[in-house]
Amino acid sequence: MGLNDTPSASRVHIGFFGRRNAGKSSVVNAVTNQDLAVVSDVKGTTTDPVYKAMELLPMGPVMIIDTPGFDDEGALGALRVKKTRQVLNKTDVAILVIDAKTGKTAADEELIRLFEEKEINYIVTLNKSDLLTAPPVLGEREILISAVEKYHIEELKERIAHLAKTEETTLKIVGDLLYPGDFAVLVIPIDKAAPKGRLILPQQQVIRDILEAGGIAAVAKESELRETLANLVKKPALVITDSQVFAKAAADTPEDVALTSFSILIARYKGVLETAVRGVRAIDTLKDGDRVLIAEGCTHHRQCDDIGTVKLPRWIQQYTGVRPEFCFCSGTEYPENLTGYAMVVHCGGCMLNEREMRYRANHGDRQKVPVTNYGILVSYMQGILHRSVAMFPEVARLLEDR
Repeated sequence: MGLNDTPSASRVHIGFFGRRNAGKSSVVNAVTNQDLAVVSDVKGTTTDPVYKAMELLPMGPVMIIDTPGFDDEGALGALRVKKTRQVLNKTDVAILVIDAKTGKTAADEELIRLFEEKEINYIVTLNKSDLLTAPPVLGEREILISAVEKYHIEELKERIAHLAKTEETTLKIVGDLLYPGDFAVLVIPIDKAAPKGRLILPQQQVIRDILEAGGIAAVAKESELRETLANLVKKPALVITDSQVFAKAAADTPEDVALTSFSILIARYKGVLETAVRGVRAIDTLKDGDRVLIAEGCTHHRQCDDIGTVKLPRWIQQYTGVRPEFCFCSGTEYPENLTGYAMVVHCGGCMLNEREMRYRANHGDRQKVPVTNYGILVSYMQGILHRSVAMFPEVARLLEDR
């Protein structure tokens, strides 16, 4: 996979923030050496977050985000500020752009407070330094720049790269569970809900991770799993299944072969597996009329038997025997207030970066709303969750006292 093919969720997200007319878009263009953002002297030119996946040396593949002014006004301005706050939940490195002549404003101080509250690495840039008559005294995180004159832009990029390195993870999706030469069997249903002519992102990522670990990936539909296992020259180290066919895969996989799902592996990779396992038991206390939020990190065309909007509600009703009220959200529209929900069931989050996935899980914890995910809930309802997480002892222990 080349740099241009790196999924957005695997890129370091670099967000540019500040008040209107501080020069955010000019700084974005200077750092990227592209006319990425529209530049104008008119306040509020940037009306929505602008995302650009690109290669930025010396960092490599990144996601650049230019945001609307944090001091925007009026009803429409409030919506823009809300969008900017949402960007914070996925930002790995934040660049605060301040007009050097004006200095910090209340909006800038509020942004710094939010960076620190959310534990986001940040740099404060004092832009338009070419208009100053004397250089100011700089704080530890501050750097004097000029987007117009390209002053200290390379130094800024070096600082961003240094902070970005602290966000890199060495955790594998599945590679750390395999030895070279191990077989891993992937169970992938090919039905009307499957994308035509391609595999979905988690399936691609797992295959790549297996190959990088020196393992051997065998791929089969659920109807061919039993035959595939019988024909392998040695026992596989692991069977990984799509959540939709968990029951079939569990029935056909011998007990002495480890079994898990793509959704569970991605949850571990994103750092939310323990939270999701702790939250799953909320399904046992649901009552008629309880609100259940089913959340997806991406938007896609819904099929007639879509797992999120059709299958999961049906399975939950069958398991609980009650009729909850199901609510749905997708993409960036994750509710800030979760307190009205009895539980949240999230997708694996393959299209969300680790920071945003952690935010969504922790957001539920802070508001005392249980959060779980598709694969964990499905395996729990089918009585195979303990088996599905047995290879992760610390997670499996969370189930032992229940």
